[in-house]
This record gives sequence, C-alpha cells and structure tokens, in this order.
Amino acid sequence: MENRRGGTFNIRCAVNGGKVEREIDPSRTLLEFIREDLGLKGTKEGCGEGECGACLVLVDGKAVNSCLMMAVQLHGKHLTTIEGLKGRDGGLHPLQRTFMEEGAVQCGFCTPGAIMASEALLRENPGATLEDIKLGLTGNLCRCTGYEKIISAVEKAKQLL
Repeated sequence: MENRRGGTFNIRCAVNGGKVEREIDPSRTLLEFIREDLGLKGTKEGCGEGECGACLVLVDGKAVNSCLMMAVQLHGKHLTTIEGLKGRDGGLHPLQRTFMEEGAVQCGFCTPGAIMASEALLRENPGATLEDIKLGLTGNLCRCTGYEKIISAVEKAKQLL
C-alpha cells in the first residue's frame, strides 16, 4: 500500500477473483468501496454499526462486516462479495439455490449477508450442526423469514457442498 500525495492510498487486492488496483481515501469504509467504487450493489448497508449483517462479505475467506472495516485494510487480501459466489459449474452456488428453494429470500435485503455468513460457516465447519448454524447466523438480522427458512436452506446446502 502506497501513500499518495493528498492523503490517498493506492491499494491492490483481489475482488471476486479479479485483480483490482485503486487510489482511495483512507477514511473510506470497505462497504463504501464495494458499493461506490466497485459498483457491486449486492452488499447492503443496514445499520452502519456492524449489528445487522447486511454488509457481510468474506475477506480472505473470513466473514467481515464491511461497514466496520476500512477499505485500505483490504490491501493484499482477497474479497468475495455475493456477486463472486459461484457454484462449481459457474452458476448459482448451492447456498443461493437452496435459499430460493426454501423461500429464505422474502424481501431479500438480508439475503446476501446471510448467504455470505453461511458460506463462511460451512467453509470452516462443513459438518455444522443445527446449533452451529444458528450460532453462525447470530450476526444477521432478518425481519421477514423468522430464520426457520434460512436455517433450512443452510442445512440443505451443506449436503450439496
């Protein structure tokens, strides 16, 4: 990461498998970088305080609330957003498919964050139990589904991964 004149920083990272290099203001959040600089709108801003999980993405495979991370911290790392999540065949990821099949998408606002949280959980713990899944989703708020459909989708997807 290189400090530029005027207080900006040049960062290099990987985003959804592609290389990205950008000059950014150090006060920019990762969420702002994703939505405004990269134009990826799947990651949502809910609370802006790391409480709702709508902005959850994966940084080097780990779940991160992008509203709490500064974009400059992405330098040298790999970012995966909902747009970068793909199935083995390049189509829908099993979590995306099972969320639709189980009716876990209702209004859709929390869906990208919940899917990314579930992906992080199942990467770390492919044999996640029902309790593990519930715990893995505790940082994701949903007002529509009551969580049962989301949990069913995750349980179904773990059989397909």
